Amino acid sequence: MPTQTAAQKRAQARVEYDAFLAECPSRQLLDRISDKWVALILAALGRDGPDHHAEPQVMRYSELSRRLAGVSQKMLTQTLRSLERDGLVTRTVTPSVPVTVTYELTDLGLSLHRLTYGIKVWAEAHMDEVHANRERYDAAVDR
Repeated sequence: MPTQTAAQKRAQARVEYDAFLAECPSRQLLDRISDKWVALILAALGRDGPDHHAEPQVMRYSELSRRLAGVSQKMLTQTLRSLERDGLVTRTVTPSVPVTVTYELTDLGLSLHRLTYGIKVWAEAHMDEVHANRERYDAAVDR
């Protein structure tokens, strides 16, 4: 059997990614991007709209914290770090007094924003319907 270079092994692994398999690394990525805080951070940094011509928004940590009602400081920090690690967000530190830290979407993050924005819009548009279905279901189960 011929030996493979690291690049050949990575290329072969990419061909074999299958999220239905328990050990597939794409499962970890699906877990990350399906998190509500990830979707909301992407929406906030993407100007909360699918306009492909608009520039992504640069936001300070405090602005993000205010925009994402209910997120704890710990969760926001952890989520931003994971997004930065995955290459979806860039963090810029500007030496000033006080130090300014801003976040913005990378091209990769913007491409994901375009997908998750539709899910956010769908959830907002269909929430009344889902509530009604839940009430019908709960009433039928409680009999």
